Amino acid sequence: MFLWSLINIFEISVSLLTLYFSYIFLEGKDLALKFKLLGIIFMSPLIFLSFTNINLKGFDTTICEAVQGPLVYYFYVFESLVFLTLLIYLIKKILKPGLNNRKLTSLFSLGVILFIFSFSGTNIIASLTQNWNILMYGLISAPILVVILVYLIVRFQTFNIKLIATQALVWALVILIGAEFFFIQNNINRILTAITLVISAWLGLTIIRGVKKEIAQKEELAKLNVDLQALIKQRESLVHLVTHKVKGSFTRSKYIFAGMLDGTFGEVTPELKKYAEQGLESDNMGIETVDLVLNVDNLQKGIVKYNMQKVDFREIVEKTIEEKRGPIESKGLKLETSIKDGAYNVMGDPFWLKEVVNNLIENSFKYTKEGTITVCLEDGNSKVKLYVKDTGVGITEDDKKNLFTEGGRGKESVKVNVDSTGYGLYSIKLVMEAHKGRVWAESEGAGKGSTFYVELPSVS
Repeated sequence: MFLWSLINIFEISVSLLTLYFSYIFLEGKDLALKFKLLGIIFMSPLIFLSFTNINLKGFDTTICEAVQGPLVYYFYVFESLVFLTLLIYLIKKILKPGLNNRKLTSLFSLGVILFIFSFSGTNIIASLTQNWNILMYGLISAPILVVILVYLIVRFQTFNIKLIATQALVWALVILIGAEFFFIQNNINRILTAITLVISAWLGLTIIRGVKKEIAQKEELAKLNVDLQALIKQRESLVHLVTHKVKGSFTRSKYIFAGMLDGTFGEVTPELKKYAEQGLESDNMGIETVDLVLNVDNLQKGIVKYNMQKVDFREIVEKTIEEKRGPIESKGLKLETSIKDGAYNVMGDPFWLKEVVNNLIENSFKYTKEGTITVCLEDGNSKVKLYVKDTGVGITEDDKKNLFTEGGRGKESVKVNVDSTGYGLYSIKLVMEAHKGRVWAESEGAGKGSTFYVELPSVS
């Protein structure tokens, strides 16, 4: 009689928990507290009246059947409402416009409806028809629902297998320890088992929380990674759009200034010619900056194809020095070189190696107001090392952290060079990494000059 009086509570609990599970499964969030309280309120009559004559009047031993009281009608109405609520919710969910995983929702709904109809529906039908054999068929839907859930877990990764396995292991351990109470005869052993059970349950819950936290962090990282990829694509599109538009504008004005200087538009006054020269120089610098940003973008994505070949690095350095000598000396700076005898053959792309040398010298030239720029080349220990030393603004310890990063530049660099972008040194780093070399900088501090180094493996 005691166990029989609990059957209706158990059955309605299964129906309510199925509704609760369906909501969490399909919505990905917990049910609001007010709905949980509503379920508890409707459950209260069954709980408080379960051991009274209102629930069970007696037991008929001739047919091995309990004699139900009037509470059973409340149970039927309540269970029917739960079933209808679940049915309406699932149908509305399937028919919802713009649903992402309609197949997942449909399969899950099919399994749940079949399970509830078989589990609860057969009981109601049996009660109305008095054909209790039909209850046997209510068990068929349970394994079908399990199969559908397993398929959804594997196909759509609706649950984290790691979390499920952890929870199963923890609760299996707790149940196993708890089962020992049925066999223990000694009170001391009961106490020890109880302590073990409590500790195991506490540790198990701690492990489950840890796994949940790890899963949440991984999901957040995955989401951030997707967002980052989208932002990178947007950035790439924006970079190419802006740079091509800007470069186009610079190019058009460059030809106008060039036309003014070569007489295309007729005679110009010396004053206009001076402004045209300044405009042409400014446009050339703008075009160089745009090209630099585009080059860095291409280097980052790895789409640059290097024409790797055996080249004389000394020849590249000497040619670049001669090209830069005029602008450096016209600024009032002294240019010194120190190239020791030796073998300077390296494996690399001549164009990009020249870009490296050019950017190093250009960098020192821009950040040195007075004094000397020294370009040195030496070999040794199967390495070729180039360094450019200047008497410029120098580098602080904080600035060193930003050097050779995208857009990285010193705090005082803009004061000296308003056109500083921070992309020059970053492009050097990308090129050197592709050539299996390295780049670094040294300085005694602000205002004490700096030395930039690049090192490449030499080849015979």
